[in-house]
Amino acid sequence: MTFDSSHASKPLSVVLAGGGTAGHISPLLAIADAIKAKRPDAAILAVGTPSGMETRLIPAAGYELATIDRVPFPRRPSADLLKLPGRLNAAVRQARSILEEAHADVLVGVGGYVCTPMYLAARKLRIPIVIHEANMRAGLANRVGARFSHYVAVAFAGTRLRGARHVGMPMRAAISGLDRTAAGPSAKASLGLSPDRPALIVTGGSSGALSINRSIAAALPALAAAGIQTLHITGNGKAVHNDDGGLLAAEGYRQVEYVDGMENVYAAADVLLARAGAATVSEVAAVGVPAVFVPLPIGNGEQALNAGALVASGGALLVDDKDLSPGWLEAELIPLLSDRGRLDEMARKSEALGIRNADQRMADLVLEAVSA
Repeated sequence: MTFDSSHASKPLSVVLAGGGTAGHISPLLAIADAIKAKRPDAAILAVGTPSGMETRLIPAAGYELATIDRVPFPRRPSADLLKLPGRLNAAVRQARSILEEAHADVLVGVGGYVCTPMYLAARKLRIPIVIHEANMRAGLANRVGARFSHYVAVAFAGTRLRGARHVGMPMRAAISGLDRTAAGPSAKASLGLSPDRPALIVTGGSSGALSINRSIAAALPALAAAGIQTLHITGNGKAVHNDDGGLLAAEGYRQVEYVDGMENVYAAADVLLARAGAATVSEVAAVGVPAVFVPLPIGNGEQALNAGALVASGGALLVDDKDLSPGWLEAELIPLLSDRGRLDEMARKSEALGIRNADQRMADLVLEAVSA
């Protein structure tokens, strides 16, 4: 799918909607960057809510942000459900004003609370809508939006969404262009890891995962005895402490609350142990990181679905949160980290499923919608 932009005659106005979590904002920014690379004249406006992470991340990336009121959709009868029509109508009016003031040629939505009113407003204004769904199980906003669009893209091939095209997950160029073999030594050094020992890197995401943190802490003696070094990214405010209140410490173990630049994590890890968010699964596959996924045990089960194809291919392992124990880590993870041949095979199978150019595919889809 390609688009010849040489015939474009007027500046392009693109409005991108999404936010709330990094899982929405990261692909939004990757799509924005890819559009600007293809059409440097494009005016880019992002739309989110006043309370989401987008208020910090989008301006930091150099893009303008407009906001509309957050409209949650109650799942059961309540006072909020009675207020929904009025709140939604008000948000649609805000969305329409933003689209009109931007003279939008196209609306790109990546999901989240902000997208439903934006989709409804764009439909009224007859502005083409392009949708990207990150999760295996599509969210409500994108299920609504797909009814109004012929340009629907998904990160996972098995996602059931009307008219979907499989494009993969848009991601930052530092990740999509990563060569793990070449970058590995310097990445390990930057993270305080030895180049000569197997490296386990553990993360529960920016907010951390207490169950993962506890299991890793309890398994440290066995990991150290096996010669494995562990970098534990605990999450903001989730530092792991000893019984005496001090920071947990052990031979070959280092903990940090946050790492700026997941490309270094992917390059340095011989195995990554992580939740199965859509971005993590897609990035792991794209660059070929052997992974153990521990899906979030709450919600609608979407994380286990996200990891399903990669696990089935042999590129990753999956363990339920309730089954992640020091015993499991000693029986399953330590032998894996000690088997270079198996790790190389997992990396090969993982990368075979990965898609590195999803941002370019999405930019082409946006330009296709405009040209139509």
